[in-house]
Amino acid sequence: MSRMLALLNATLVCPLGGVSQGGVLVENDRIVATGLIDVPAGAETIDCGGATLAPAIVDLGVFAIDLPAFHAGGIVRVGLMPDQSPVLDDPGIVQRAALIGRPGLWIHPIAAATRGLAGTDLAEMAINRDAGARAVGTGARWIADSGVMRKVLAYAGDLGLSVITHAEDGGVTAGAVATAGETATRMGLPSAPSIGEALAIARDLMLTEETGATLHIRQVTTAAGFELVRAAKRRGVRVTCGITPAHLLLSDIAMTDFRTFAHLSPPLRNESDRQAAVAAVADGTIDVLCSGHDPRGPEEKRLPFADSASGMAGAETLLALGLGLVRDETISLQRLFALLAANPAKVLGVEAGSLGVGAPADLLLLAPEAPWQIAGDRLHAKAGNTPFDGLPVQGKVLRLFKGGTALPVPA
Repeated sequence: MSRMLALLNATLVCPLGGVSQGGVLVENDRIVATGLIDVPAGAETIDCGGATLAPAIVDLGVFAIDLPAFHAGGIVRVGLMPDQSPVLDDPGIVQRAALIGRPGLWIHPIAAATRGLAGTDLAEMAINRDAGARAVGTGARWIADSGVMRKVLAYAGDLGLSVITHAEDGGVTAGAVATAGETATRMGLPSAPSIGEALAIARDLMLTEETGATLHIRQVTTAAGFELVRAAKRRGVRVTCGITPAHLLLSDIAMTDFRTFAHLSPPLRNESDRQAAVAAVADGTIDVLCSGHDPRGPEEKRLPFADSASGMAGAETLLALGLGLVRDETISLQRLFALLAANPAKVLGVEAGSLGVGAPADLLLLAPEAPWQIAGDRLHAKAGNTPFDGLPVQGKVLRLFKGGTALPVPA
């Protein structure tokens, strides 16, 4: 027997269909009608009271499964990075990773491109794909050997998988915890020039163009990097790129009090690079807005800056910080949900991220103007290491649905 759910009286935001008024009708786990809908007899109804109804977030490139944080942030699908213990380089491990989120989360594993993420021997991509991997990746590091990287791209391209890369030339950035410049010099931190990113991007773009593969650069954070991506897109290279809110909204000045919550990978950049990132979001160069969710407890963060672990808890703040870009008129609300849902789903090759008829009923109901203050000690994540601690924001998740089934949203 079919299960029917009608969400009525909402502001609908679809990355493909734009912003409109109306409702969404769900049968079992799929959307069957949107807009002005006829509610069948016996259907469960929810009056949204004018709140915003959009596709649930697809967070591309998380380092940990953190269900309460994901639900609080409106996330029901994640692309899981291969940097796990053990590394996602074996079909049994990949299959288990894909299943552990049920029933509250879709997990799409990003399998390691090389065995153990060592950057030398190719992993069994075909078998890992069949086990549930939706892409292959280099993890939080780059592949130094260009011959290996070319083989990765060619093999993944033949299998129809995107390659998700970390864009930092390890020969340039080894040992660095900051971007070279005035801030790093004043703080006495090991640093590397930002050109390390552009060098890695340039090589990977050339190899992608030569092999005809599909490349997603998980984070691009420098003006030089954005120019390379723009030029490659104009040439028809199959490349997309992402960024976190931290690299859009913070510069390396956020590190000046030695607060390790601002120790990120790649490191925060200077103000001109940050402004270039905002321009890249506005002009469409950046395709994906991701959380980079990597919660780190006090044993890893309560250390001297250079000795601390990089990473931030980003899942719960992703939506609210993204909505700030809409209020600043950098992007439209429709474009925000392309960055948060439709585009990351496309990179992963999954049918999700829209309110179109036939799409999975992964839905997010939110109050975009609801105010709250980010507080690391009150986040639902495994650790509250956010560089936005204390920042007032707007935008709260009211309801969340995965395949038409309501999920608990932490208060």
